[in-house]
Formats: sequence, C-alpha cells, structure tokens
Amino acid sequence: VQLQASGGGLVQPGGSLRLSCVASGSILSINSMAWYRQAPGKEREFLASISSGTTPVYADSVRARFSISRDDAKKTAYLQMHNLSPEDTAVYYCNVRGYTDRGSFGSWGQGTLVTVSS
Repeated sequence: VQLQASGGGLVQPGGSLRLSCVASGSILSINSMAWYRQAPGKEREFLASISSGTTPVYADSVRARFSISRDDAKKTAYLQMHNLSPEDTAVYYCNVRGYTDRGSFGSWGQGTLVTVSS
C-alpha cells in the first residue's frame, strides 16, 4: 500500500489549505485515515482521524480550525485547514489502516510541507 500526500505549500497567516492523501495498492477495505504533523525539532503530533461509521476525532489544538473527511471510492482522505498560523508550520503526514488481500496494513505517507508565513 502506498500513500501520496499533497496540497501543502506556502500560505499567509489566516489562510486556508486542503491536504489530500490518496491510498493505492491491493486495498480491500480502509478502517481509519488520520493526519499527523511534525514541526522542526518536535515530535510527531496527532491531528485528526476518521474511521468507518464513526465521528471524526480531533486534537484539541485543531478542533475548531481543521476538518477531516474521506472519500472511500477514491481511497482519499482530506484535511481542510482554516485560519492557519505560523505555529501550524510542519510536515503533514497521513496514516491509513485497513486490509489488503495479504492481511492488515498500516501505512504512512511521505509527508507534505505546510509553511505559514507572511
């Protein structure tokens, strides 16, 4: 299973971005799709996750500004981010868990860089 994250870039404070994460491979089903980020010098931080048939879960730090969604037909997760600040500058990673014809999997995307700066 491979994950391709995209949508990062340079944005001004107060701006918005939408990240995408596309899963490919012999995927039979996807259980959860999640987003994390890692800022320079800091540990990877959980942001949000969405699982089949459940309410999305958010970190308190982003609950009011970020929204996670998924399109199962496209095997894609999205992270809509609003009111970005320089503190949101980080590499954003997606994580997907599910099943292939070989069993369960858990994969990380390569990351997409978000830079918030004026």
